[in-house]
Order: sequence, then C-alpha cells, then structure tokens
Amino acid sequence: MTDIESAMREITRGAEEIIPLEELRKKLESGRQLTVKLGMDPTAPDIHLGHTVILNKLRTFQKLGHKIVLIIGDFTASIGDPSGKNSTRPVLSRQAIEANAKTYADQVFRILDPKLTEIRYNSEWSEKLGAAGTIRLAAKLTVARMLERDDFSKRFAARQPIAIHEFLYPLFQGYDSVAIKADVELGGTDQKFNLLMGRELQKDAGMEPQCVLMMPLLVGLDGVVKMSKSKHNYIGVTEPPKEMFGKIMSISDALMWNYYTLLSEKTTEEIEDLKKRCMSDQLNPRDAKIELGRELVARFHGAQAADAAVEGFKSQFAKGAIPEDIAEVEVSSQSVPNLLKDAGLCATTSEAMRMIAQNAVKCDGEAVTDKKAPVAEGTAVWQVGKRRFARVTVKH
Repeated sequence: MTDIESAMREITRGAEEIIPLEELRKKLESGRQLTVKLGMDPTAPDIHLGHTVILNKLRTFQKLGHKIVLIIGDFTASIGDPSGKNSTRPVLSRQAIEANAKTYADQVFRILDPKLTEIRYNSEWSEKLGAAGTIRLAAKLTVARMLERDDFSKRFAARQPIAIHEFLYPLFQGYDSVAIKADVELGGTDQKFNLLMGRELQKDAGMEPQCVLMMPLLVGLDGVVKMSKSKHNYIGVTEPPKEMFGKIMSISDALMWNYYTLLSEKTTEEIEDLKKRCMSDQLNPRDAKIELGRELVARFHGAQAADAAVEGFKSQFAKGAIPEDIAEVEVSSQSVPNLLKDAGLCATTSEAMRMIAQNAVKCDGEAVTDKKAPVAEGTAVWQVGKRRFARVTVKH
C-alpha cells in the first residue's frame, strides 16, 4: 500500500461523505502541507464525545503532517448556527461567548497536539468587513438558494419565523475558509450547506476550492438521537473518570461498534478482530466495552484513572455492590416519578416514568414497577439503570 493510499484509508475511515474525493487525493499527492480547518462556535462551556469525532479526524491529518487551524467562532456565535434548528437561536452575549471560548482550547488539546495546532478567532477578519463588506458578501447568495437548505425550507413551509441574520451565518462560515485559505474543511453531516459555501466563496475569490469532509453525528446514550447536552444523552470530556466510564458501559452492544469506529484509535483491523471474536462467542461484548471505556477514560484522564474506573465498575456492578460515594438527598416528593426527578436520578418525570416502564428502577434492591406507588417517609437507596444511585430521605 502506497503512502497516499494509506493516508486516504485513515482519512476516509468513518467519514460519511467527502466532496470531491478525487480532489482530496490530488491535494495529498501534491506533497505540500495542507491547511485543514474546523470551526467551533463557543455556544456552551463544555464539549462532549460527539464533538471529538471530528477532533479525532483532525488528529489524523495532524499525524500525517498537515496544518490544523481551529477557528473559534466568537463572531459567528453571536449570530447562532441555524443548522438543524426549527427556531431562531437566542443571541449569546459577548461575555458568555468569551467565557465559553476560554474553555474550548484546554479541552481540545486533550486530543490535538497544541504545538501543531493554530487557533484563530473569526472576529479577527469578520468584524473588519463592516456594513459595506457584509452587504457585498450577502450579494453572493440568493434567497432562493438559501431556502434550498432543508432546515430553512421546513421552517418557511411551516410559517415559522426565520430571522434575516440567520441567512448570514453560512456566508460568514464560508468567508472563514477564504480568510485562512483552507484546503480542507471538516464538519458534521448537518453542516453540509455551510461547508459547501466555503467552496463557492473561495472560487469567487479566485482560490483553489477546499475539499469538504463530513463525519456522521455520534448517537447519544439513548441510542436514538445525536449526542447533545440538551437531550441529556451525552458524555462530557471533563466528566469524572467513574462517571465517564459508567456512561460508556451503559451503551448498547450494537452502538458500541459505532463508538469504536468514530472514537477509538484502534486500527480498522483491530476493531474487526474484536467484533469477530464477540460474534463467535470468543469474547464477551462487555469485555470489549470495558476495553473501549478504558481507552477513552485514559485519553482524557490518564491510564491510572482509567484503571481505577474499571476496577470500580467491576466492584460496583459485576459484584452487585452499591458505590460508597453515592449522593445523599432529602425530598418531599409524593410520587415515584417526582422522587426520581427531585433526587437527580432522572432529568424529568417523563424520563422517570419511562425508566419505571423499562423495569430500570429499584428501591433498596427491589424493582419498582408501579409509577403510582405511594412514597413512604424514610431513607432508602434508589437506583436507576446500572449506574445512577442516591440515598434518598423522604419527609412529607
């Protein structure tokens, strides 16, 4: 296998779509160092494993000797990315944007090599455009073309409001590619329209257009929708080792292989070998999941913390032990769903009722199957799923 073929195999692993694939190959064959771009809007203070799918791919380019430019969208965050949204995002304050941006660099450097990463803020060039420059930029796109975007077209058809400033977001993201002369831009599949805008604006500026590499969206812990803090189905990169490991162990065996492909640094051959061994009953899927959890916890917290998390898990779950450091709370709840919510074991009463229906709730080791069961005063250990515990004192 040639160096180019080897590089292409690593780059395309797990990728959903590359536009155009042959152009990317030609850029690699040129032998020059490519400028690979990722834009991140600091709309929240923390990043989760879903974000790291693309960061891992940046690391692949980095290992191949290419220049990584991470653009912190301090300017575009003030607009709000409308991708996949069914309503206008609230505009963040400058103070909130700056506070969130500060935490991003520290977190991404748990994956990327800081010596080989350039961090830029897009306010550096976007603010300089001014009113005249913004109007010239807006003139490059028609309303009809903008309404080709799936999220905009759905909102327009449903007569939901679309603010004018939302139309500017793809243009500013595309202008980032012009400003840094990007050769490749990475993003999620929900970013396709914005990513292709960079190609169009680069062509308009007389530049060689960037290639676009899109990664699939990591499915969250529920196994249904993409990982998101708002959906309460995420694993944060700054979460404590035990919590991170426990969440990884909670995913389904089927979803585990998707996590291996998108998050693990194991080779494709190593992952396929693990999968074959599990399918032939030579390896328990739980052990493969433990290996995945150990790898991910070690990446963010170190090998020692990963080993401790594994041992803690085996002691807690394999032996049926109750963890020593469970939270102690006092509630006045009159119903089981409210108790689970008030004790912090479920995000909502709806989730609590769903967990009860799935036989995932226990009180002092006994299954709770009746959501209407009366809640007596006193103290008991409540458990939701395999990893959520609380010692709850009820006082009416």
